[in-house]
Amino acid sequence: MAGRFRFLIVLTGLASGLLGTGLARADASVEPSLATATPRVVRLLDALAYARTHQPQVQAALRRIDLREAEAAVSRARWLPTVGATAQLLAATANNTTASYVSAGVLDLPRIGSTRAVSTSNFRPYPSTLVGLGVNQELYDFGRIAAQTAAADALIEAGRQRARAVELDVTFDVEEAYFSVLAAHAILAAASGAYERSLSHRDLANAGVKAGLRPPIELTRAEADLAKFDVGRAQARGSLAIAQSVYAAATGVEDEALDVPEQPPAQVDVPALAEAMQRAVTRDPGLLELFARLRAKEEQTRAVAAELRPDLSLTATLSGRAGGATPSGNGRLPTGDGFLPDVVNWDVGVVLVWPLFDGTVDAREQASRADEQLQRSEIAEQRHELVSGIRDAYLALDVARAALPGLVRATTAAQANYAQAEARFGAGLGTSVELADAENVRTQAEMQLALGHFALARARATFGRMIAEGT
Repeated sequence: MAGRFRFLIVLTGLASGLLGTGLARADASVEPSLATATPRVVRLLDALAYARTHQPQVQAALRRIDLREAEAAVSRARWLPTVGATAQLLAATANNTTASYVSAGVLDLPRIGSTRAVSTSNFRPYPSTLVGLGVNQELYDFGRIAAQTAAADALIEAGRQRARAVELDVTFDVEEAYFSVLAAHAILAAASGAYERSLSHRDLANAGVKAGLRPPIELTRAEADLAKFDVGRAQARGSLAIAQSVYAAATGVEDEALDVPEQPPAQVDVPALAEAMQRAVTRDPGLLELFARLRAKEEQTRAVAAELRPDLSLTATLSGRAGGATPSGNGRLPTGDGFLPDVVNWDVGVVLVWPLFDGTVDAREQASRADEQLQRSEIAEQRHELVSGIRDAYLALDVARAALPGLVRATTAAQANYAQAEARFGAGLGTSVELADAENVRTQAEMQLALGHFALARARATFGRMIAEGT
């Protein structure tokens, strides 16, 4: 994007400099000797096809879709069972009482105690070992996982719309760069023509001065004009090199520069304004992305509210354990004195958990609903800007289209005026000042015509981008 705007500035500045009475040295001017390699010629359709699949911006947008799909798989994975295993060796006190419980972890192990119940505690440690394998399976979540999954799916759709927007932007960049190269070629042709004609005038003035038919001022003026157009020709070459470099960068090729065919592709018909607006409102990727993000936020709000709903799950465990503390009853220790977990247990159960109140969850739900309202306002704002932008682009296209015939007539008239001035100068009736003025008018008209063709092509590409044409 930055390179494109840089070239437009250079192109406009170059034309403005050549159209004036003097030429300042442009920062982007390139000496002819620097342009050593001839860029390969790439048609617009070929450049667009390549950019839509290889341009780094497009590749990054596709990778963002992959990320969203991977994140959506996280929500769906909550329906899969959780399997865990453990092995433990520890030393601890053994002050037992008659209580059983289930741990709230990856492995649910109901405690089974068999040591003697005591009224006073002692702090002697005993060895204890445990191995186990457990499974947890979600049975019913009352809509929580479904809301989380729907939110993730909506973000996938938002990513797809973002990728469409990137593709449209890349298409516009390639089209604009393509027509910039065409305009730069036309400006270079005008500058080169001005230089060649000025060279001929200088030679003619030199011959006239040597023959004593013209005053020396005619030659010095011709030399000044020749130097001016020589600088302009060098700057035009530099602008062309920049345009070709921007074209290659916009296309996403490894070439340092690309050139274009001499004949541009035919312009696509422009739809009516009302039809274009209706199409854009339903197909604009920026607007559709905001709608998808709003759906995701609505589902996220549902998921937050569902955190206060019950959760029903299945638990099953197979374990072996042993403790080294003296058990109650017969007082016999298991084999290994607690170091060999050979006392086997199993359990199967259904666990219901119901968080009845959590003020933080309520606050998060309200914040999420406020975000929904903000996103609805942003959608309305985006729709308004889209309609306004389409109208502005349509008017700009009309202006560029209406100006082109006048530019053609001005060029034809300027060329005729130059032919008359050249004939007068050759016959000794005109001066170098008159001829230089006619040359400036002609060069100005030819460059304005080149910029007019560029403005029309760019306005058509801008309008196509605004209405999401081609998607």
